[in-house]
Amino acid sequence: MYRYDEFDHAFVAERVEQFRGQVARRIAGELTEDAFKPLRLMNGLYLQLHAYMLRVAIPYGTLSARQMRKLAYIARTHDRGYGHFTTRQNIQFNWPKLDDVPTILDELADVEMHAIQTSGNCIRNTTADPLAGVAADEIDDPRVYAEIIRQWSTLHPEFSFLPRKFKIAVTGSPNDRAVTRGHDIGLRMHRDLQGRPGFEVMVGGGQGRTPIMAKTIRNFLPVDHLLSYLEAVLRVYNQLGRRDNIYKARIKILVQSEGAEKFAELVEAEWLQIRDNAVDLPMEERDRIAAYFAPPRYDDLPDVCPALDLAIAADRRFAAWVESNVVAHKQPGYAIATISLKPHGGIPGDASADQMDAVATLSEKFGFGELRVSYKQNLILPDVAKADLLALWRALDGLDLGTANAGRISDIIACPGLDYCNLANARSIPIAQRISERFTDLQRERDIGDISLNISGCINACAHHHVANIGILGVNKNGTEFYQVTLGGVATEDAAVGAIIGPAFDEWQIADAVEDIVDVYLHQRQTDETFIETYQRIGPQPFKETLYGTDQARQAG
Repeated sequence: MYRYDEFDHAFVAERVEQFRGQVARRIAGELTEDAFKPLRLMNGLYLQLHAYMLRVAIPYGTLSARQMRKLAYIARTHDRGYGHFTTRQNIQFNWPKLDDVPTILDELADVEMHAIQTSGNCIRNTTADPLAGVAADEIDDPRVYAEIIRQWSTLHPEFSFLPRKFKIAVTGSPNDRAVTRGHDIGLRMHRDLQGRPGFEVMVGGGQGRTPIMAKTIRNFLPVDHLLSYLEAVLRVYNQLGRRDNIYKARIKILVQSEGAEKFAELVEAEWLQIRDNAVDLPMEERDRIAAYFAPPRYDDLPDVCPALDLAIAADRRFAAWVESNVVAHKQPGYAIATISLKPHGGIPGDASADQMDAVATLSEKFGFGELRVSYKQNLILPDVAKADLLALWRALDGLDLGTANAGRISDIIACPGLDYCNLANARSIPIAQRISERFTDLQRERDIGDISLNISGCINACAHHHVANIGILGVNKNGTEFYQVTLGGVATEDAAVGAIIGPAFDEWQIADAVEDIVDVYLHQRQTDETFIETYQRIGPQPFKETLYGTDQARQAG
């Protein structure tokens, strides 16, 4: 893992002390809320419906056991005993007291964490493939490049006040596990004909009220030109992005208005002007940072594990967990295990302080003290010996963290919704809980197979509902909460925005509607088809007819 150098330590410590003074002035009445707002947002502090919320950065979703224990301590000491992991691989504390926040930031600095640039019109926390460094299909470790982007972008003087917030995602694999097309800039690694690694550069993605998937503006960018090319993209956006209308200020609107081809020409022209004098990526610096992400010293283990096979055969629940929550590791004899933060009926993405402490210990016992946070609001242990999987699952099961549902229908991504967020129109959490309770039968969930279901409480789409196979959007009609359904979204390398299926459902109808959608799929699917494959083959009409009746479905179509 990356470790802070002297500059990092001094910079974060100075920022904490600056904010401590700003908070003291706010409490003393020397700063109005309007004057305090931009200062707190620069330090990740939001004012929500009921209290302040602090968003803490987890760069590229990588945590040490020590850092996880500190998050547990903060949850227990300064919040209400839990934290909420987000789709940007951050963690949010929903109930901190204002006068405690500088102390929290000081505690975070002790373990090389902060909340800088988790808000505001700047480059936000750079996200990455949660399987970085261990995935069997990986070309190169994207955390190296995400860390380089983090260092380059933090308080970058030219890009600290962009037209709107700006999000970058990086994957080191041609198989996308970071929703790169859903970001302002998505970087997906490939190899050229000579076998050299480089990035496909995608620009102009985003969800919200205008969901658009990013367009490829460069098929291959050598890694040593990464920073100068990013600078060119951001310069074009900073110069031409709209600042007169908050709803049209994202780079996706600029790319859409100019056209992807014209936007690419503008970037290439800007890059040609700056590339010779720009701060680019010296390979020795890349190698220095890459050394922080060197793989651990794995044991020499056989890839075939008879004890694991026997355990799978003997325990149906464990077999289901291995099937859904365990994926291949590039190192023989090891596996990657997802820890579900989605127990049936639970709050998606929440983890208690006790659970965080316990997971930190498990990461040391069954790995090398490292954890990952995925955009799907789950945790991941990246280096588990196959022979240890049964013991790990038993420990997780005792913590209510052993649910066998990664990638299943109860693995719901949900934003905090109207229970917390002052932007929301409807509640997300209770709806997610009701839907997941419909699918508690282990065999039924396994039979349904891989499927994504995401719920956002407003059009800002923090839960990525647009790119879910089944997307649910909370809306408000005359003071009543309703839920609009989209079908056909995809969040992988073939990313696509789902289509609205028809009229919205009220809070008591929506769980039934989801069951009806699943039943149509089960009835219509062909052998081994996933939900999205069936939907793409048969289209929306059979789902509409079941949900609304034949006549209404024809009108909706």
